[in-house]
Amino acid sequence: MTLSFILALTFAGCLALILLVARTGTVTLRAGTRQMAGEIESSLADAFVFVNRQKAAAWSLLLMFGLPFAVFLLTHSLLIAAACVPIALVLPRRYLARMRRKRIEALEKQLPDALLMMSGALRAGASFPSALEAVVHETTAPISQEFDLLMREIRLGIDLDIAMRNIEKRIPIPDLLMMTAAVTIAREVGGNLAESLESVARTLREKLQMEGKIRALTSQGRMQGIVMTCLPLFLMLVLHFMEPTAMAPLFGEPVGWATLAVIGVMEILGYASIQKITHIDV
Repeated sequence: MTLSFILALTFAGCLALILLVARTGTVTLRAGTRQMAGEIESSLADAFVFVNRQKAAAWSLLLMFGLPFAVFLLTHSLLIAAACVPIALVLPRRYLARMRRKRIEALEKQLPDALLMMSGALRAGASFPSALEAVVHETTAPISQEFDLLMREIRLGIDLDIAMRNIEKRIPIPDLLMMTAAVTIAREVGGNLAESLESVARTLREKLQMEGKIRALTSQGRMQGIVMTCLPLFLMLVLHFMEPTAMAPLFGEPVGWATLAVIGVMEILGYASIQKITHIDV
């Protein structure tokens, strides 16, 4: 009777512990998912892309569990599926970073023309808000969205310096800092703002031309980095289907797992090194 009571008590304790761990894990997962969804929503809102938080959380969870499951169905290896979990966690943030980078690149390309348009409006006798309004109506997104927000802040009575600092926070690039510095100096010290904006636009256009030449000269190096990174993985996949018996220890034994870990680390370091060499900041 005593032994049965002890076994029942032990079973009840283990069951309570399992339920507690499951509940804690569920709460932690919900909190982490909510935080990730909030970061995704705020980052997309900064890029003028508005999505529902529940949809962002659902897509994040689907990627978090769907990618390892799909990899497990293809490879039948729990180790490779578990290695895909960090990738699934990083992918949403990488996607957001790529969207922001593309938006900033578009802003950098549009900024010289917008500054020349503002300079022409100022030479014609228009005020600074009127020049901003002309840029908003004559240009396309994303530069029109940012200048429209700047113009709305000025109309609401926000000081020009504060509005300029706000746009610097939204777009932290040196090109825009040059424009805001020219406007701030012309406002505080005086001077011809139209000539300052025209000079900044000329400098930015020459900078874009130089960056284009550098990208053209380093394109071969970037392609070599991609090919050299993907080639060992492709050969590993081909050999796995051609000689499954010979490749089985690589995926089914601890020595093979250690080899895969070393290969993964060396692949990441090699690709990062090539990207660092070919990335030249002007």
